[in-house]
Amino acid sequence: MDSEDLGFLAATELAELIRTRKLSPVEYMQALLARIAALEPKVNAFAYLAADQAMDAARAAEAKLMSGERIGRLHGVPVTIKDLAITRDMPTQFGSMSMKGNQPAEDTPLVPRLRDEGAIILGKTTTSEFGWTGVSRSPLTGITHNPWRFGLNAGASSAGAGAAAAAGFGPLHQGSDGAGSIRMPAHFCGVFGLKPSFGRVPAYPVSTADMTTHLGPLTRTVADSALFLEVAAGPHPLDYSSLEAGPAAYLARLHDGVKGKRIAYSPDLGHARVDPDVAALVKAAVSRFSELGATVEEVPTPWAAAGPDLIRFFWSAHMTRLKPLLERWEAQMDPGLVACIKASDTVSIADYQAGRERKMPYVAAIHRWFEDWDFLLTPAVSVAAFPAEKLMPIHWPHHDWDWVSWAEFSYPFNMSWNPAASVPCGFTADGLPVGLQIVGKRFDDLGVLQAAAAFERIQPRAKERPALG
Repeated sequence: MDSEDLGFLAATELAELIRTRKLSPVEYMQALLARIAALEPKVNAFAYLAADQAMDAARAAEAKLMSGERIGRLHGVPVTIKDLAITRDMPTQFGSMSMKGNQPAEDTPLVPRLRDEGAIILGKTTTSEFGWTGVSRSPLTGITHNPWRFGLNAGASSAGAGAAAAAGFGPLHQGSDGAGSIRMPAHFCGVFGLKPSFGRVPAYPVSTADMTTHLGPLTRTVADSALFLEVAAGPHPLDYSSLEAGPAAYLARLHDGVKGKRIAYSPDLGHARVDPDVAALVKAAVSRFSELGATVEEVPTPWAAAGPDLIRFFWSAHMTRLKPLLERWEAQMDPGLVACIKASDTVSIADYQAGRERKMPYVAAIHRWFEDWDFLLTPAVSVAAFPAEKLMPIHWPHHDWDWVSWAEFSYPFNMSWNPAASVPCGFTADGLPVGLQIVGKRFDDLGVLQAAAAFERIQPRAKERPALG
């Protein structure tokens, strides 16, 4: 295999080739790093590439393999970590000039879990400044380009992870999702992204954003995300919100299918504007679930009407935690982030508490609604990729910070903690990827993975690659 084929190997296949000694971890890493060196200047997916560390780890992996010692499920497999997740041997800079060179003293819990299974941490992927927006640029790292089209948005704060997955920079990429930041890059970059149930993958430090941030994978195949989740999931004492249950047999049960499942479809949640080409591709994808033996109905989502006011209130309110940075760093910060922070200058504690009192019935209504449905299908995002220097698509109304207007489908399930995924469902006439969102009942991460895998089998996309070289 050449470096391109090696870069696009699935983790499940790569781990087996290494385990059976059909592929050297050292030779694989050399080929992968050569590919990244050639293409990274065009993509800009890395905030920090740990090439020397990765090669040292690959040599150690090969030595362990040859010695006959027990190896883990990800032995020799590279993984990237988002630059919002702390790492003790790589900088964590949050996409911000104010944090340039920041070196944490410890790892977030999923990093040692990955390493314990033999994974090699390849580096840190780019993020928007403090993960605030759905656009793939930051003052620290500049634009992360969509591998399908130079200059276009790779999407949201896990953009580096999504771009790396699409570009063939290895198989496993960790993201986080506070309002769509796993599903949006998956949609824009034509890969699979899973936001697990809240707490499924422990996070430390615990986010202060009213418990809406979920950690999960971006990969090119559903099976790779299932494998990632098996390794990363499970309780951890540093995250008091982490779920007590250990991981299920996500990979072994991946192909159970959706026969007999009740699936709801909403093209717009009753209020969202959606570009016609996106809407058409999603509607065609939804029809395929009937072929898979599920019952599919287009139904209303009455709970959704309250969502836009809630997200706009809380998104700005939570960003006020960054207000102390403005005195020194405002001129070097993302102007949209600054506007978002300042938008809540007059919000009081009483206002915030009143907002939470509106939020809780909204969340309860979502869960009551799901009593009648196994899954909900929607567009992942309202638009295909647009110029990354813009906060809004050119054909959408301008706002100083409200990027959420083109991303109305994702944040409800951050507030409600349901698992949700974006699976590639086609390309626009302009050749840009589109994602179908699959939302499941809370805790049914396995079901979401099974539904995504069933769709992936009937409409495979993993072999399609952007023309980068």
